[in-house]
Amino acid sequence: MAISGVLQQASTRKGLHKYLLAAFAGVLFPLSFSPYHFWYLTPVSICLLLLALSDNGRSSRHSAFKTGWFYGLGMFGNGTSWIYISIHDYGFTGMPLAILMTMFFVMGLSLLPALQLTLFKRGFCNISPVWSFPALWVLFEWVRSWILTGFPWLFAGNALIDSPLSPWLPVGGVYLASFILVMSGVLIFRFVMQKLRLRTLLAYLIIVFAGSHLLNGIQWVTPAAEKPLKVAMVQGNIDQNKKWMPQHRDEFLFLYRDLTQDIQNADLVIWPETSVPMLMQQSRAYINRILADLPAGTAFIAGMPERATPAGVRPAQYYNAIMARGDAQGIYRKQKLVPFGEYVPFESMLRGAIAFFNLPMSSFTAGEASQSELTAKGFTVAPFICYEVVYPEFVRQRATDSDLLITISNDSWFGHSAGPLQHLQMARVRAAENGRYMLRSTNNGVTAVIDNKGRITNTAPQFEQAIVRGEVWPMQGQTPYNQLGSAPLLIFLAALLLIQFVISRKSRPRNIFSV
Repeated sequence: MAISGVLQQASTRKGLHKYLLAAFAGVLFPLSFSPYHFWYLTPVSICLLLLALSDNGRSSRHSAFKTGWFYGLGMFGNGTSWIYISIHDYGFTGMPLAILMTMFFVMGLSLLPALQLTLFKRGFCNISPVWSFPALWVLFEWVRSWILTGFPWLFAGNALIDSPLSPWLPVGGVYLASFILVMSGVLIFRFVMQKLRLRTLLAYLIIVFAGSHLLNGIQWVTPAAEKPLKVAMVQGNIDQNKKWMPQHRDEFLFLYRDLTQDIQNADLVIWPETSVPMLMQQSRAYINRILADLPAGTAFIAGMPERATPAGVRPAQYYNAIMARGDAQGIYRKQKLVPFGEYVPFESMLRGAIAFFNLPMSSFTAGEASQSELTAKGFTVAPFICYEVVYPEFVRQRATDSDLLITISNDSWFGHSAGPLQHLQMARVRAAENGRYMLRSTNNGVTAVIDNKGRITNTAPQFEQAIVRGEVWPMQGQTPYNQLGSAPLLIFLAALLLIQFVISRKSRPRNIFSV
């Protein structure tokens, strides 16, 4: 029996039901990312998903929603269930409720791939999926970047940063990278189902890999300085559960002071997000002492909460902010706030209901969109706080007129899970997309110096006090993605889907998955 026939039978057998196959395919998908880096599993996951979708029964269109939902359960269940740690360990929520909340989070996200597969099966069932499936996939990733404030996590293209195909990132960004990987999975599926010749599959792979090799030789950007800047980032490794306790305040202030005193040869010193338990308005004397211990002319950048309302006004509101001092200037206030972590939706109803809805520093106000960049040592620095760095277009827009990128973060909320490592990987993607060095300063890791191609040049272990030193080049010029953004690709894919939808409606009904 042909292999395609065996696989089709396997997809509907009791021991390998299509929904379980879809869930298994979803579980494989996050293994493409950090800390696993099996980037080639993305096409395998897509191939298995299409196999699970290849049902010749009368209810195939109706079951597409369930297939997509089970795929989402595997994908987000394996790839984002680390939010349980922030809910249970740091939100002081009991285990049963924390598990339930995590399950609702995963099930809610799974509705998007369910809707994606439903639209695919209903709108494009009469034509080849080679173009329509990856196009729809990328457009749904884009939807996920803004719907309900956005959750741009587990984008397929992020996996390319650790592959030979990473030179495609500065050309079209993470969405082009997603398209390349997903189309690879579709072509492999078509080959397995004997609907595609081997030479066609090989031709596609040769074009993709040869193109990557040629693109790697192109220098999109050039140094904007005669010599690199020496940088030092302080990783304090403060216990998140103790950070805002008044009895530990002086301990942590002395910790950052003592660690910073060891830095005597850096042009730029960086502290992480909400580095010390002190408001920016209260920090002038403390920061002046820090600067006095550093060599004259040192640029100093630190994350500190800033009071947004006048003293005495209740309820008090705050900005999650970055300040620049010494040979640096500016204040940046975070724009992309994390729901429940930095603000509570429907606050009047939820605040105080359980401990998770009353986390320390969870009443932040979003900063204005028109903020200026920071300056340090005469160069323009685009700052991003924690979660902001995962938004491709948000980073691109602020990186356009900048020489250097900085992201400060506090991933303590996610413990020893894959979450902080995935976060680091996305920061690397942003660096490669925009052709800029990225300095990532965190409380307990992963603090890292990232070059303009997304490669880590220096880092420190997680959950240790450390000073990460390195050299960075301010860069000038623009990559194609930095110049054009995602809009051209997204418009092209939307137009392509519209054309294919019209063709599908006029075509004779048939099952595109059949042999």
